[in-house]
Amino acid sequence: MITEKKGCLAFAVCGSFCTLEDALGAAQALTAQGWTLLPVMSFAAQQDTRFGTGESWRQRLQAVTGQPVLDTLQAVEPLGPRRLAQALVVAPCTGNTLGKLACGITDTAVTMAAKAHLRNQRPLLIAPSTNDGLTASAPNLGALLSRKYIYFVPFGQD
Repeated sequence: MITEKKGCLAFAVCGSFCTLEDALGAAQALTAQGWTLLPVMSFAAQQDTRFGTGESWRQRLQAVTGQPVLDTLQAVEPLGPRRLAQALVVAPCTGNTLGKLACGITDTAVTMAAKAHLRNQRPLLIAPSTNDGLTASAPNLGALLSRKYIYFVPFGQD
């Protein structure tokens, strides 16, 4: 039961297909707590896999948030200048997206949303989901751990 509206969060999902169900559960919990969510999907998260179709994930994320999915560079860029969200959650955040964030690459809806959001010194919360978190992705994790306004949920090797 929602007792009061808390504000607005951008909620981005990447292509860690096996954890999208958990991500939707987290989004549902946030909306139940009173948060309005602006859903963002990477291109990879919209692919058909053995875990479901991209269209079904899109529809489910829209149903949980009650908002249309933002999935283009043009759609997410206003997050920063218009200060549309108090924080941006990236859950799941793949190793690929971690690397792009660490190197400042903004070629996906999720990385552009992060760049646009961080320009206003607002928090970015990352929930890593990568099976190489303590090997190939470790340098990227280290680079991001030392940056202002970037926070991580607890993580470990799967």
